[in-house]
Amino acid sequence: MQFIAGRKFARLGANLKVVFATSEFAPLIKTGGLADVSGSLPGALAQLDVGVRVLLPGYPAVLRAVPSEPIAHIPSLGAIPAAMLLYAHSRQGVDLLLIDCPALYERPGNPYLGADGKDWPDNDIRFGLLSRTAALLGSRASPLGWRPDVIHCQDWQAALAPVYLKYLPGARAASIVTIHNLAYQGNFPHASLARVGLPPSAFTMEGAEFYGQLGFLKGGLACADAITTVSPTYAREICGEALGFGLQGILSARAAALSGILNGVDTDTWNPATDAQIAQCYDADHLDDKRANKRMLQETLGLPVEDATPVLGVVSRLVEQKGIDLVAAVAERILETPVQLVIQGTGERGLEERVLALAKRHPRRVGVRIAYDEALAHAIEAGADVFLMPSRFEPCGMNQMYSQRYGTLPIGCRTGGLADSITDCTPQTLAAGTANGFTFAPASADALHEAIRRALALYRDPPSWRRVQRAAMARDVSWKASAKEYVKVYERVLRH
Repeated sequence: MQFIAGRKFARLGANLKVVFATSEFAPLIKTGGLADVSGSLPGALAQLDVGVRVLLPGYPAVLRAVPSEPIAHIPSLGAIPAAMLLYAHSRQGVDLLLIDCPALYERPGNPYLGADGKDWPDNDIRFGLLSRTAALLGSRASPLGWRPDVIHCQDWQAALAPVYLKYLPGARAASIVTIHNLAYQGNFPHASLARVGLPPSAFTMEGAEFYGQLGFLKGGLACADAITTVSPTYAREICGEALGFGLQGILSARAAALSGILNGVDTDTWNPATDAQIAQCYDADHLDDKRANKRMLQETLGLPVEDATPVLGVVSRLVEQKGIDLVAAVAERILETPVQLVIQGTGERGLEERVLALAKRHPRRVGVRIAYDEALAHAIEAGADVFLMPSRFEPCGMNQMYSQRYGTLPIGCRTGGLADSITDCTPQTLAAGTANGFTFAPASADALHEAIRRALALYRDPPSWRRVQRAAMARDVSWKASAKEYVKVYERVLRH
């Protein structure tokens, strides 16, 4: 097989064409950080002269949100039905390619789960169509005249594209798989191989076979020309048994093709100086105005309005990975001091009940909202003093960077992207002006409690607290640097 292009580039990104294949795209469809990345990174790539088009399933919410027009027919394959490819333009200024297939995507709610909270039983076909379409666009069989140089596949939902590409004739685009969370792999029964239209030869240890199952992510990791993940530390961690989730062997074997690029954030949406969703805008030179957001947050969650009381905030999926059980475990200890705790999120029923019980026992100290509300998430980032992220593992994490933007100092476990983005406040980093939050290890209740204790001690030293706030707000957390690193990966695989 040959690549479509092997050109030399006069300047970074010039003339590159990329299909960015993803199952989520903020603000049109979102369940987590993948949507935020997909909604921000393509625009940053476009600023570097990359011709990027985002390929996305045509969920009802997406088709309602953007006007579109049909541009191509996608033929059926195996159990995957035929579909139409639609063109649309996002409000971010990025071109969208939408896969219109009502039989697969015209369903309510979550892109992955039914009303019973279980995976849709045909997710192999639903995301096989996404992967197959991405591969078609990068091959001689493309229904479009526009031909990409690179297919950039996001997570397991698009990761089968490099496998399809392997079996398409003629020149092909280069392929890259980005791992956002290795815990989610897209593993399906052996019968899914025929359902998604792949030949038996794809079902090998060197291909998409994974312990007797069809592995979407496994296949992508085996066949992609490059692999990236969302932070340098996480790239190292997933090569070991503890966080490799059974894929550490292939990741170690492909270490030369693996790199970690720290995510950025949407600095227009998450900007305290212009944020229309908070009570009062502010910046690093007007941090006293942050207090109005604290008061509004306290009022919203039914807590006493107390300027001097530090507020600890959590916006998270309420699951064990995120360390919410650690927050619950230390809550009684930290509530012995004057402090308030606000938690927003949904997740495991047991953890939801645990934090709700905490709020019931301490109605004047704990506010809990079992939901995901974007406006409240902004209010917590702006109104809290400290943001808790005690994740047991965290591929990148974005809330710690949102928090830094808002002068809300993050406390994070020293893992993955948290280790790469938070500089722990120590006497040395405080003196050097580099401290921008607090880190701890291991992921235990005692270690978290000690980090909170250190943060509250600094809070009682207003001049030092203000210095760390300003250092956090000064961090460049935009996509500019990260987008340049992705372009270098694109160019490297095309030169190979």
